[in-house]
Amino acid sequence: MAGFGGLLLSAAYPGIGLAGAAWIAPGLILLSAVGREGWAAFRLGYLAGLVHYLSTLYWLLAMPFTFHGIPFAPGAAWLVLSAYCALYPAIWVWLCWKMMPPAAPNLPAREALDQFFAAGLLRRARWAFAAALIWVALEMARGRLLTGFPWNFLAVSQYKMLPFIQMTAVTGVYGLSFLMVWTSVSLVVALVAVTRQPGRGVWGEAGMPLLVGAVVASFGASQVAAIPAAERELEVVLIQPSFAQTLIWDSSQDEALFQNLLKLTEGALEPDPNKPAFSKGLSPLADKPSLLLWPESALSSLTPEHLEAVAKLLAKHDVWLAASVESSEPSGQGTLEEYNSSLLFNPAGVIESVYHKRRLVIFGEYVPKWLWLFKWMTPIEGNFAPGTDAVQFKMSHPDAQFSVLICFEDAFADEARAHVTPQTDFLVNLTNDGWFGDGAQPWQHAANAVFRAVENGLPLVRCTNNGLTCWADAQGRLREILGGSGNVYGAGFMRARIPLRPAGGRSQTFYNRHGDWFGWSCCGMTLCLCAGTFRPRRNARPDSVPN
Repeated sequence: MAGFGGLLLSAAYPGIGLAGAAWIAPGLILLSAVGREGWAAFRLGYLAGLVHYLSTLYWLLAMPFTFHGIPFAPGAAWLVLSAYCALYPAIWVWLCWKMMPPAAPNLPAREALDQFFAAGLLRRARWAFAAALIWVALEMARGRLLTGFPWNFLAVSQYKMLPFIQMTAVTGVYGLSFLMVWTSVSLVVALVAVTRQPGRGVWGEAGMPLLVGAVVASFGASQVAAIPAAERELEVVLIQPSFAQTLIWDSSQDEALFQNLLKLTEGALEPDPNKPAFSKGLSPLADKPSLLLWPESALSSLTPEHLEAVAKLLAKHDVWLAASVESSEPSGQGTLEEYNSSLLFNPAGVIESVYHKRRLVIFGEYVPKWLWLFKWMTPIEGNFAPGTDAVQFKMSHPDAQFSVLICFEDAFADEARAHVTPQTDFLVNLTNDGWFGDGAQPWQHAANAVFRAVENGLPLVRCTNNGLTCWADAQGRLREILGGSGNVYGAGFMRARIPLRPAGGRSQTFYNRHGDWFGWSCCGMTLCLCAGTFRPRRNARPDSVPN
């Protein structure tokens, strides 16, 4: 049952995409350990987590990096990361059953269920609520410990369920995860109760979370329906060159890749109105685009000759450019620091703003000094330095302001929030998902990114080297995807109109103003629960004292 629960949870994410499975799987995983506590409960939770992460992070195996022809490093990354992430559901199952232990360890399932239902409806309801608190606290921990891995939180499986995801504008992604676990545990317990007592309804255990879910969905539906017409729009051209990762690592290919990028961009800026658009349902736009986006790794280097060619391109088409490139700056110690950066060029080819990526990918962009032994397992030669400040890119003629997230920075809710001010019109993600082939990873990445748009109440535009080049509106709706339902991984371009903030400014969402207040509240309540659970218990007072 634990292994099946892990597979069911995996089925909810992009790849299979059965979003409803995520409303059942957590409760099923927890129920698999009924009658168990301690190591037995932990082991079952770990099994469920390991099955889940191995089946959702399989795309790590597609990394084109081998050791003497053997994909040792990708395999090690897949196993180690899955084994680490599986600790969180294991701790969750162990801690939940620690709070409602069986009378005797390792009871048979039927006896354990008899005792469980004898505990009373109110205690079971509190237990389901506590299970949701603990789940969120562990998601908060996974998103922060060891540099953080906030990938595929439970709520992310619902990225297409627009009425439900609107609540994240208030609570962040953690609020929806809470609702899903609370509902899942309550519903599974209610269904077990029905099988034990035919004719009994599910409303006793599941009534409250189902009612809250109905209110959340109703509120979300009203938010999705109330989309005002945009007062201003910005036409953007997104380039997806689809360069193979092995070519990006080969410096001898830099010039050829740059020329291919220029050729593709020229075709995008001067589209043939007689040709059908690349993106499904998108017709060529007659107006001149104002902003051009090049994804991460499209520019492997930026030589003086490249800068001159870029300036000519931008002047010819009178367009702004945001691009990602490796850059270097002198440090305080007199050495050069290498950065993964985004640059904003004005139509004259002059660099207006520079942003250095703040959230670096461990083993992909740097190796911590305390893990230097693993340096040989990575394809990188040096270490990038992290940036310090979130930077606003400001355009003029037309006036617009946006901020860039590089690579998987759009998976971090607190990082995206730091890039949004009341004057920000939209977010841009420049990324390279070409490391992981044509599997589910680009879709999972886009699903995570959708929540950054809803949480902050503004559009998010994603330009990728290979993956999901698209944009989502402020309600999290994926409006246009390069390639549509066809080949989203191939080379091409997309033109889109992005709504800008009204002249009077855009109101900030509750989440954008207050951050992860809900997640931290769950952490605080979980600590209180743990303090009560692990409090030393005094021996019961004897009825009589012998002489």
